[in-house]
Amino acid sequence: MTWFNLNFRQFTSSGKIDLQIIMKKLSLMLLIFCSFVLLTACGPDTRGAQVGKPAPDFTLVDRQGKTWTLSELKGQVVFVNFWATWCAPCREEMPAMQELHEKLPKDTFKMLAILNKDDPALADSFAAKIGITMPILDDQANTVGVLYGLTGVPETFIINKKGLIVRKFIGPHKWNTTRYTQMLKKFIDQ
Repeated sequence: MTWFNLNFRQFTSSGKIDLQIIMKKLSLMLLIFCSFVLLTACGPDTRGAQVGKPAPDFTLVDRQGKTWTLSELKGQVVFVNFWATWCAPCREEMPAMQELHEKLPKDTFKMLAILNKDDPALADSFAAKIGITMPILDDQANTVGVLYGLTGVPETFIINKKGLIVRKFIGPHKWNTTRYTQMLKKFIDQ
């Protein structure tokens, strides 16, 4: 390929080095390198929990001292929500989550609210204030958050009876609406 000759000793007709040709070749090489880096960096993210893949297993303790291990909940649909008390959208969606928790059958559906990098005492106070009865699991160290590849809070994962992640939601939602109730009942009935 003569257009991409790597010979940097380019001379003009007068015998001087032609810096313009050298700069063009360096620019082209830099552009090719940057394109390669960009294309490899923008590939699919394979870190964290992914829809269609098995949910990463974890064991956490809730605020009442009960130990929860995700893999022990196989055979049930599990709603895993990462939240924090300092997160206004998280606090806003909690009453709808509590309503959904009360509405769906306890033997085939579990809702786990995972407190992410937050003070458990603040979560206890908030839960008491609005009447939350769902389990609040403590992940102050963010070990499960890292395992799931959190991008922020709130973030919710729906796990089917086989332990596969079937839905992922980023941001707050009105969980008590017909749309989400029907979606979860569909997974429960499968």
